[in-house]
Amino acid sequence: MTKIKEVIVVEGKDDTKQVQKAVDADTYETNGSALNASDLARLKKLQRSRGLIVFTDPDFNGERLRKMISAAVPGIKHAFIRRDQGVPNEAHGSLGVEHADPAVIKAALKHLYTQAPAANPLFSQRDLQAAGLTGQQNSKRRRERLGQILGIGYGNGKQLVHRLNMFQVTADQFTAAVKQIYQEESNE
Repeated sequence: MTKIKEVIVVEGKDDTKQVQKAVDADTYETNGSALNASDLARLKKLQRSRGLIVFTDPDFNGERLRKMISAAVPGIKHAFIRRDQGVPNEAHGSLGVEHADPAVIKAALKHLYTQAPAANPLFSQRDLQAAGLTGQQNSKRRRERLGQILGIGYGNGKQLVHRLNMFQVTADQFTAAVKQIYQEESNE
């Protein structure tokens, strides 16, 4: 089983159980969307000593936690699953990492992005518009697919520009992903 050096930040104990089915790792549970100053201080300490991987649910609260941690703790890594990979098997339950297959979790943890401040942003809204990722009928679906291909999760137009720059996606990576999306569309 793969050993992960960094501490993986998850939302709850069920997430921990599922992550530990996939990899040998220590986790820090936020206990849902509640984060206080003590939690952030502990996360900063863990980042300095071992490094952090934020692996929250692909929903509103998970994104909210990701943003809070990102703002407070520089240099963290991010792992993402798609919404369709975290759907519960039963009729009840909420979307989340705890429902992801161990193979999906392993893949997400192999495809990490490190947060870095974007001193000179590479991407702007114009780039998204030129690529058909905003302002067109299929733009939302294309943004979802771009987030899947690049492994940075879904974002609306403004969030996507921020993520592309924060995760330092290169122009070549962006262009290849957009090309793949259009090839897939032409094959449908």
